[in-house]
Amino acid sequence: MSRWRRLWSVPLLVLTLCVAGCAITVPSDPQGTLDRARGGELRAGASASGELVTVDGSDVGGSLAGIVEEFADSIDAKVVWTVGSEEDLVDGLEGGDLDLAIGGMTDATPWSQSVAVTRGYAGVPGARGPVVVLLPMGENAWQAAIEAYLDREVTR
Repeated sequence: MSRWRRLWSVPLLVLTLCVAGCAITVPSDPQGTLDRARGGELRAGASASGELVTVDGSDVGGSLAGIVEEFADSIDAKVVWTVGSEEDLVDGLEGGDLDLAIGGMTDATPWSQSVAVTRGYAGVPGARGPVVVLLPMGENAWQAAIEAYLDREVTR
């Protein structure tokens, strides 16, 4: 074996084993939101906003709430609603108590410094601009799953 081959064979072997042994899934959820919600509970926050989100006591409805319910069905989850102001819902997302929050939030939301924000979707019935869904920061697989669903079901 030549000197060059011997010199590089060990580092190349180590690098190959390291790469082969990586089981990192991208995108990932550090808090496991998608895995926890799939087949379980989707903890959704709702803030009343015209036709998008209606609130009658503890009953949540409207076009955007319907989309969340349909998404939950697609991952075999049951939606558990929490009703509150946008600020309360953002606190719930930051504290890990909510998986998503809906209302009349648009792609110009001031909450984007505190939580993750989906792309804007103008095709939601009753929307007066591109509507977004607020999510916990850093839950990238969760956000990818929701955006993939919205991309299929709602026009942007």
